[in-house]
Amino acid sequence: MRSSKAQILSGVHAIPTVRFCDHSLTSTSGLVLFQMLFDRLDLRNELRRCCRHLRDRGDFKLPELFLVLVIHILLGYRKLDDIKYYRDDPVALRAAGLRRFPDDSTLSRRLRAVDVPTVAGLQSVVRQLVIDRLRTEQLRRVTLDFDGSVCSTRRRAEGTAVGYNNRRKGERSYYPLLCTVAQSGQILDVLARSGNVHDSNGSEAFIHECVTAVAGQMPRAVIESRLDSAFFSENTALLLDDLKAEYTISVPFERLTDLKRMIEERRRWRSIDATWSYFEMNWCPKAWSAPARFVFLRQKATRRQAGPMQLDLFEPRTAEYQYKVIVTNKTVSAQKVMQFHHGRGSQEGIIGEAKSAAMLDYVPTRSWAGNQMYMQASILAHNLTRELQMQTRPRAVYSGPTRPAMWSFEKLETLRNRLIWRAGRLHSPDGRLTLTMSANAAVQADYETIMSALQEAA
Repeated sequence: MRSSKAQILSGVHAIPTVRFCDHSLTSTSGLVLFQMLFDRLDLRNELRRCCRHLRDRGDFKLPELFLVLVIHILLGYRKLDDIKYYRDDPVALRAAGLRRFPDDSTLSRRLRAVDVPTVAGLQSVVRQLVIDRLRTEQLRRVTLDFDGSVCSTRRRAEGTAVGYNNRRKGERSYYPLLCTVAQSGQILDVLARSGNVHDSNGSEAFIHECVTAVAGQMPRAVIESRLDSAFFSENTALLLDDLKAEYTISVPFERLTDLKRMIEERRRWRSIDATWSYFEMNWCPKAWSAPARFVFLRQKATRRQAGPMQLDLFEPRTAEYQYKVIVTNKTVSAQKVMQFHHGRGSQEGIIGEAKSAAMLDYVPTRSWAGNQMYMQASILAHNLTRELQMQTRPRAVYSGPTRPAMWSFEKLETLRNRLIWRAGRLHSPDGRLTLTMSANAAVQADYETIMSALQEAA
């Protein structure tokens, strides 16, 4: 049935008078869901326990300030002085457990005064929350992916340096090494580094720490890892073997010149599918002490290259195929090795979302430890959005050869638009604290589902 113009168009054109007053109004109603999650995880007490050795003399203690940073990031703000835009919001204050928010100058000053041991304590809390979730799910396999990411800044912050930066060449940056969990889409841990280091700098000790942290609390789970060619070395392979972790590592052609000859001399390739084919061998490179399983892969080029073929001294190049080599200690078929290794592309999505939505790439102060504390707050904000969805939604898929995330996650930006940034009023009719929002069937259904799931989980 068609509607008439009178039923659709409005004749109202007057501009209302704008007035500001205190009626306990909020534009962040969705933080009540995260307040329930904080209570469910006992997050405030965990933060206080890791900071109990500190002698805070200010009005605001470090655990409360750290939680303020997490809320600041969940709301989508980057700069510290943006706190002025929600400092009187009653729901935001209740989520932080405060009667008033600190000034941006207080936040900045306290970030500059943070020391490295304190950041390490916060880091252990963030890591433990991820491991607790993995233990709850009783996963048979845990896939840890490692990769570095550039965090640029125009500040001359402590520890920044000019290094590899394909987007902002010449800018100073940090180059943290991140460990992500494929099954939960969370960031397990981060190694803070200056911007002028190689991808593998400090990686062996960091890999050892991450793998032992998970394996120590999940002894029955198989730990597996995927790394790109920057981490290729016999020491890394031996380390993962000693830790009883399965691995796949991309092999750089320029470091093993025999690979090009072996591929060009190969005549028989076994077919995987219409696009991929392979051969494999146990091979010991000259600098290695023992042989390892090398899987040689070639892919049919989707588009033939026009013009003459550019020769390469180390990497085989033809008009028909593209080549790659993987070293692994897995005993499954070459097809499953390839699928598993190609699944590491999901890590780029995790890191990219954390940088764009959870402000992981923002450098707020000139202090090394202060910037690391802000980074931990970003990681925790990202992980909490995943934790909220894992506690309130069923698993979407079972583990496949590429190790996809086991839930269908909404991005943090989507959660902000749908749930967090909702207008409401906090009041107490009949003495009962109530948050009233405008009637919307979709929002009401989402809120009721999440809140009932969190209450059942508790």
